[in-house]
Amino acid sequence: MSMDLNDYTIIKEGEAEILMHAKNEVFYNKTQVNNRDMSIAVLRTFISRWKLEHEALLSKRNKSGVKLPENNVSVSEVDDTLNDSDMNSEKSNEECEGPAEKSQDGTCTTSEEPVKTEGKVRGELKPPRVLEALSASGLRALRYAREVEGIGQVVALDNDKGAVEACQRNIMFNGSVACSKVESHLADARVYMLTNPKEFDVVDLDPYSSPSVFLDSAVQSVVDGGMLMCTATDMAVLCGGNGEVCYSKYGSYPLRGKYCHEMALRILLACIESHANRYKRYIVPVLSVQMDFYVRVFVRIYTSASAMKNTPLKLSYVYQCTGCDAFHLQPIGRTVSKNTSVRYLPGFAPVVPQECSHCQKKFNMGGPIWSAPIHDQEWVMNILSDVKSMKDRYPAYDRISAVLTTISEELPDVPLFLSLHNLCATLKCTSPSAVIFRSAVSNAGYRISGTHVNPLGLKSDAPMDVIWDIMRCWVKNHPVKAQPADQPGSVILAKEPVLQANFARAVASLSKAQAKKVARFLPNPERHWGPKLRAGRQITSKHISLLGEEKVNGSQPSR
Repeated sequence: MSMDLNDYTIIKEGEAEILMHAKNEVFYNKTQVNNRDMSIAVLRTFISRWKLEHEALLSKRNKSGVKLPENNVSVSEVDDTLNDSDMNSEKSNEECEGPAEKSQDGTCTTSEEPVKTEGKVRGELKPPRVLEALSASGLRALRYAREVEGIGQVVALDNDKGAVEACQRNIMFNGSVACSKVESHLADARVYMLTNPKEFDVVDLDPYSSPSVFLDSAVQSVVDGGMLMCTATDMAVLCGGNGEVCYSKYGSYPLRGKYCHEMALRILLACIESHANRYKRYIVPVLSVQMDFYVRVFVRIYTSASAMKNTPLKLSYVYQCTGCDAFHLQPIGRTVSKNTSVRYLPGFAPVVPQECSHCQKKFNMGGPIWSAPIHDQEWVMNILSDVKSMKDRYPAYDRISAVLTTISEELPDVPLFLSLHNLCATLKCTSPSAVIFRSAVSNAGYRISGTHVNPLGLKSDAPMDVIWDIMRCWVKNHPVKAQPADQPGSVILAKEPVLQANFARAVASLSKAQAKKVARFLPNPERHWGPKLRAGRQITSKHISLLGEEKVNGSQPSR
């Protein structure tokens, strides 16, 4: 290698090593080790599921006597073929004995003998191809190639010449395995994905800031049943700091509630679904995570014009009270079933009156957001068990296992969440412990759980009437000072509770992780743990909060 290693710092993460120049020429963020570890864990589970689905297809093919296409396909893509073959089975059996197929020249061939094309058996499962659309130093692509068993080719793209040179240098530095599996290209990711439709089993988007400009091409580049992994770091936009900017990028208006980080996840999912629908495709989320300073979603993409019609059932507008922060969801669409037919109709409206029934204040409206489940709990449990079985291979094991543990205990069918401290702030009362409040909700006959997004967040299917009745009962035992009559808390407390809350400790008041004292929310491992500067940007005094005084003092003063 024609370079002086003294000019570089060797950074090791997992089984990969990269060379980083002293200057900030190529973007690298140590904080994203959590992101990369979580992606590797999901990718391992995806490959194992990919193999199981292919085996199920082969088994179904053998039973029905239908040829499997040459390329990798998912269960959904072949179901139509299998159903068609079932309808025509009588005709097939009349023409040929046993499960038979017709070749192009009209002769019958039995399905027991594999059909060969260009020397390859139809239905052969190829190792999944991965596209890292924005590679920078190539660390993520190298870790995929070296750490994920059964992975195929990894294509790393970047439109910066310096980043591509750094990536190629790091590929050579990581030896023969990396050289045989990883290739780096200088290209615009959007153009590359558009010119390679349905070519990759996994597409990874981890841009600096918003992924919105890449989504249209990304959903076209994934094979049917493949995986799209997408990160968004523009949290100020997604969480309501600039609502008009969020609407222009993601087609949804955010609300500044305590649940804003989960709403950010759901806005991103709704945006991906919108882009997929334009090509008769739809998404199925398997894991959606908010960690550190970003959100990360893992979705599978399928093609089906009929299944795409269900999208309005998965999207909702959100009404948030400006006084007591109570929120209500209004689905965009609904269905009416009659015999075997299904009609798709607009959702009923309005779900809220002009003024909040609890505090008499107005509502803000946001959305649309993804209101269907954002996790597949079976996937989550598989990923968590895989991570625990190989804890030594995950540098960020403590953090990702804590996040996955919390996600595994979330209520999957409850969008957004309440903040117990926010409820108490509205009433100006002392806060009950989370155990007491959860017990009261459980004793009232409703479900309740925590959320990985916020340590103080509580998900529950209890309506707001029940929640406020529980708080009214709590305030009767813990009186508050008199407040002005027009305050939201005063209006709420002026009503007598219909439900008499039972604060006796319930069995479900603690999650399994809490009962076992498993860490669920870990502090940052070091100071200034967060987003870093874009590659090539000059370090100035305004970056002290990001980098620390040591690095800033050694740089040039701000102009």
